[in-house]
Amino acid sequence: MTSRRRQAAARRKQKNEKAGFSPMVEPAFLLVGILRKPHGVKGEILMSVMTDFPERLAPGTILLMGPDHQPVTIQNARHHNRGLIVAFEEFKSRTDLDHLRNQELFVRADDRPSLPEGEYYLHQIIGLQAIAEDGNPLGVVSEWIETGANGVFVIKLADGGEILIPDIEEVIVKIDLEVKQMTVHLIEGLIP
Repeated sequence: MTSRRRQAAARRKQKNEKAGFSPMVEPAFLLVGILRKPHGVKGEILMSVMTDFPERLAPGTILLMGPDHQPVTIQNARHHNRGLIVAFEEFKSRTDLDHLRNQELFVRADDRPSLPEGEYYLHQIIGLQAIAEDGNPLGVVSEWIETGANGVFVIKLADGGEILIPDIEEVIVKIDLEVKQMTVHLIEGLIP
């Protein structure tokens, strides 16, 4: 892994730890947004959406803000560019919002939407044992990297090395959360 990728992985690890995420333990909270800057003078603020389920960010939704998970209630929300402009019941003016820049917003992990069969949350896959189709162990799924074409799983080997496995149907044969395993079809060139 290049030093640039290692730095990005270290930042992701630090962010995950702040959010209560550990690869071997179900996280308590899931990141859904990051507050950016106040918008206008009526107590609204720009928010970057960090969830695949933006519809959950509706009026009346209670989110947990910052490392202390302070509850805040969405009063209203509307789309703006690639994010949202939100107002919270707890904050009425622009000056109330100035100190909220870059605050992260979470929901409880047990409040997450269920996924269709065959789809998984990333935190469910990180920490699984990766095995080849023939049953030989490969290592542990340590992270997922977003690339241009498709995502890539990083498999940490027993000797400390790593292999990169593309997150495509031809390679990821099966994910079994019950036995905590991901079965991989090793195409030529994946393992040196």
